[in-house]
Amino acid sequence: MTAVLTGWRHLRSGKVRDLYSNDKDELLIVASDRISAFDYILPTPIPNKGILLTKLSLFWFELLKDVVPNHIVSTDVPAEVAGRAVIVKPLVMFPIECVARGYLAGSGWVEYQKTQSVCGVKLPAGLSEGAKLPEPIFTPATKAQDGEHDENITYEKCVEIIGDQAAEILRKLTLALYSKAHDFAATKGIILADTKFEFGIDSSGMICLGDEALTPDSSRFWEPDTRYSYDKQFVRDWLLNSGWDRNSNPPPLPDEVVAKTQERYTSAFKLITGKDL
Repeated sequence: MTAVLTGWRHLRSGKVRDLYSNDKDELLIVASDRISAFDYILPTPIPNKGILLTKLSLFWFELLKDVVPNHIVSTDVPAEVAGRAVIVKPLVMFPIECVARGYLAGSGWVEYQKTQSVCGVKLPAGLSEGAKLPEPIFTPATKAQDGEHDENITYEKCVEIIGDQAAEILRKLTLALYSKAHDFAATKGIILADTKFEFGIDSSGMICLGDEALTPDSSRFWEPDTRYSYDKQFVRDWLLNSGWDRNSNPPPLPDEVVAKTQERYTSAFKLITGKDL
């Protein structure tokens, strides 16, 4: 159920975030405690997840602002959503998700086993799951409409969708952001295995980073030696082992899974920012 906020009109709700607008041509993005996996919203929320996503995104937006501007206008939000919302400028979003991978995991690993490539990028033979790639790669995906699934695409398909110039700019920005974030995370004892960015164009024609940045929802964070994950993979693994067919409504998460997921997200926040939530 979305909050009723004075001065803001609810526009729509996504898997995790609720979007509002006001009469100043600004948007309010509210991060809920909902969690999604395999393109489904799970019926069980993760307490304080929305606050963590918002604060961690703000941390990364500030750290990466010299690479690309972002959509943040203010954190002065209605009291009902304090801590879990930001005011942003509207962007015309590119209809692709910009994924950077430095390690072989997730759908990239599945595709590699079949084709020895990821999104058309040929990789060396004999790599194992979790292996570090020779260099980070740009692996775009389509943005799923409600009820549909994200689809990995080749760079050539990305060019077809948004044009050659925009595709090359987003590829360079994605890899530059990943490189800086990866190196920073390494100083905190975390491997940033991969991450997803979304970009849009503001009213002046400038490309800006939007949505969220480098959260456990949009990234894989690993402990270097054990590959212990500080992200959503724990939930994905539980779902895959639960007997769920991935075509029907997903099952509720047990209390233990909720607690361990919250613990992983909180640990990522503390390690990266050096602060308590």
